[in-house]
Amino acid sequence: MTDKPAPKKKKAAPKSDEPKSDNVLKQAILKDVLKDAAFDGFTDSALAKAGKKAGTDKAALARLFPEGALSLIEFFSASMDEDMENKLRAIDLSKRKIRERIKLAVLTRLALLAPNKEAARRAAASLTLPMHAGRGAKLMYRTVDAMWRAAGDTSTDFNFYTKRGILAGVYGSVLVHWFNDTGEDDTATEAFLDARIENVMQFEKFKAKAKQALSNFPAFTAWAKPK
Repeated sequence: MTDKPAPKKKKAAPKSDEPKSDNVLKQAILKDVLKDAAFDGFTDSALAKAGKKAGTDKAALARLFPEGALSLIEFFSASMDEDMENKLRAIDLSKRKIRERIKLAVLTRLALLAPNKEAARRAAASLTLPMHAGRGAKLMYRTVDAMWRAAGDTSTDFNFYTKRGILAGVYGSVLVHWFNDTGEDDTATEAFLDARIENVMQFEKFKAKAKQALSNFPAFTAWAKPK
C-alpha cells in the first residue's frame, strides 16, 4: 500500500491587521490631519487623533513623528517636494531657459499646495515662530534645492549656494503673495513671480557689467605698492 502524498499546504491569506509601511502610515495620518488643518492647524492633539484613526499606538506615533506636529509639517513639506520633482521629471525641460524651468518649478509646487492652501498657510505660520525658525530655514533650503536640481543645476562651486539663497528669497516672497491672493486663479501670483525673476535677472546683468568694468581698473595691490 503506497503512502498518499501529503496534502499541499494552503497559502495563508494576508492578514488585514498586518502593519503598514511607515511611509503609508505617515501619508494616511497626514491626509487625515489636512482635513481640519485649515481651521485647527498642525497640533499634537490633531496628530494623536489621526494616529489613533490609522491604528497607530502612542509609541509608534512617537517613532514616526518624534517632534510631534513639527515633524508632521516637515513630512508635509517633504511630500510636496517629492511630488513636485516627480511632476517636473515627467516634463522635457531641456529646451527651456533656466528662468522658465525655475518658474515652472515654483508654479508646480504652488499647484500641489493649492488643494490644502489654508493648511499650508497654517504650516508656514508655525515655521515663522522664533522656536521653529531653524526648521523653517531647513525646509526652505530643501525645497529650493529640489527646484534647482529639477531644473538641471549641477553646480558645485560657490554658485551652488548663491543660487539657492536667491531662489529662497524669490520663492518665499511669492509664497506670501500667493497666500494673500484671493483671485479666482493664480494670474496675479504668476505676474508677481515673473517680476521677481526679472529683478534677479537684472541684478545678475548688473553684476556682470560691474565685474567687466572693474576688470579695466588696475589691481588694488598695484596702488598699494610703495613708491
